[in-house]
Amino acid sequence: MAGSVMDAASSGKGGRRRRSVMSEINVTPFVDVMLVLLIVFMVSAPLLTVGVPINLPQSQAKSLSQNTDPLTIALDGQGQLYLQDAKVTDDELLQKLQAVTASRGGQTAPIYFRADRDLKYGMIMRLLGRLNSAGYVKVELVTDFQQGS
Repeated sequence: MAGSVMDAASSGKGGRRRRSVMSEINVTPFVDVMLVLLIVFMVSAPLLTVGVPINLPQSQAKSLSQNTDPLTIALDGQGQLYLQDAKVTDDELLQKLQAVTASRGGQTAPIYFRADRDLKYGMIMRLLGRLNSAGYVKVELVTDFQQGS
């Protein structure tokens, strides 16, 4: 009698069996999401260029090897001055530069100077002269690599 009760309970209504728990993982949705993320990052990566857009002069000099984030001063086509990516005035430049270079090795830390090629020579030399008179002697000029001869 006990056997007949067990058989009826396990077979359920109409003799159908219950489904067992599925222990497999379906990775198709995971792969779909990862491919969409890959495409999003591939499209957005070129748009993440950091810095002030400057039309640099060209040179055939070789690139310098760097191991740290360089300290840059940029002068754009309108004569606006930037320390890293922050706009500064001529008066603020030396104060902010002293605060930044104190943590980077003082006045002997290299400073990369970027200037638009259409600026007047006098404006560039005036800024370089102010940096030199403040004691910054390692100012390196940044150019684009000139293709061809």
